[in-house]
Amino acid sequence: MQTKLPLPPFTKETAIQKIRMAEDAWNTRDPEKVSLVYTEDTVWRNRAEFPIGREQVKQFLERKWAKELNYRLIKELWSFTENRIAVRFAYECHDDSGNWQRSYGNENWEFNEQGLMMRRFASINDLPIKESDRKFLWPLGRRPDNHPSLSDLGL
Repeated sequence: MQTKLPLPPFTKETAIQKIRMAEDAWNTRDPEKVSLVYTEDTVWRNRAEFPIGREQVKQFLERKWAKELNYRLIKELWSFTENRIAVRFAYECHDDSGNWQRSYGNENWEFNEQGLMMRRFASINDLPIKESDRKFLWPLGRRPDNHPSLSDLGL
């Protein structure tokens, strides 16, 4: 059976590592790669969508990144237990008309013994912003290690 390190039970350090790995994966905007960290029968809530299973997650992500252009994401630890992690996040993107937004949210994650995510529940709010108000300015892809965190940015 596939495993995805680090495995539960999480420590503060391994929870932070797991979060950064998720952030890095999402910043690739590669639905196939991202979907592989979820169980085959994963259960999600993302706004008003409820994908079930890895294939539906992959399809959801394909739709998401087809319309959320120049997507850049930062995730940060909120809390953790043995096999659960609570994350707060923000991302910036624009639509095909050039309208920018910053989306803020919280996610609750639950992992199986192999380190794959079984459940992901996300609550998200969108804020229209001007392009000049953007804070996530690194080149597309992985956020540089020296880029400020959400807390550093006052978000």
